Amino acid sequence: MDTIAMKAYAKINIAIDVLGRRENGYHDLKMIMQTIDLFDTLTFTVEDEDKITITTDMKGLETDENNLVYKAIALMKKEYGITKGVSISLEKKIPMAAGMAGGSSDCAASLRAMNELFGLKLSDEKLMELGVRLGADVPYCIMGGTALAEGIGEILTKLPPFPECYILVAKPPIEVSTKEIYEALDNRKNPVHPDVGRIIRAIDADRVDGICTYMKNVLEDVTIAKHLEILKIKDLMRTAGAKNAMMTGSGPTVFGIFNEKVLAEDAYDALKRSELASFVELTVPIFDIHA
Repeated sequence: MDTIAMKAYAKINIAIDVLGRRENGYHDLKMIMQTIDLFDTLTFTVEDEDKITITTDMKGLETDENNLVYKAIALMKKEYGITKGVSISLEKKIPMAAGMAGGSSDCAASLRAMNELFGLKLSDEKLMELGVRLGADVPYCIMGGTALAEGIGEILTKLPPFPECYILVAKPPIEVSTKEIYEALDNRKNPVHPDVGRIIRAIDADRVDGICTYMKNVLEDVTIAKHLEILKIKDLMRTAGAKNAMMTGSGPTVFGIFNEKVLAEDAYDALKRSELASFVELTVPIFDIHA
């Protein structure tokens, strides 16, 4: 096998709680992660010349050794003595710096592609061990689906499939510094924490309404204080019929959960007209990223 194509799926956070900060600067987290049907497409080709070459349709995306795709392939080559080169064509659909793990998902897809291209026969668990060396979200992006993430995000517990629903995603045309958001949270007194256990029970019971009642991102209030556009998008989605709307990651992307497709489509149109968001996508949750 000399060429392989891989989908790299985006994620949203149904809950984020920050439990504390470690001495090394990382934070202990408790999150519920969910894959959605929005993905980048990466095509990998084995080359005789021993080098890594990335081309992409996304302007401004680094394609050198700072790119997580490059780092993933370099790691696999070093770990397993691979002397062939690899060229990668990356078609980006997940917006950059959106809190949707686009870079981490591309990285995870690269690890899986190298595993298949070179017949390494590594388990997902081994790929996840390698992945955490490249980024805290990478192990989850290898697993996909619905999961509880703990530690810095690398301790994963598979959860039952997310209930059927429609998910509207909108990213305002702003940039958010994850480092600044976490630092601001560290300085906040008495942040309101999500009840992750109740959300998991609602997922177990296949109850969208229960999930929407309790879903919460402890980082959201911090980011909204700096970027009111996020609150405006949330309000628009709720007014248009979303059961709830929330920021994913450290922002700035917002997602809304809808029971009815027609309401989600109307909200999509309203967001487009509002010009609050530079990226708007209507999608659904998926459970098996390998299907």
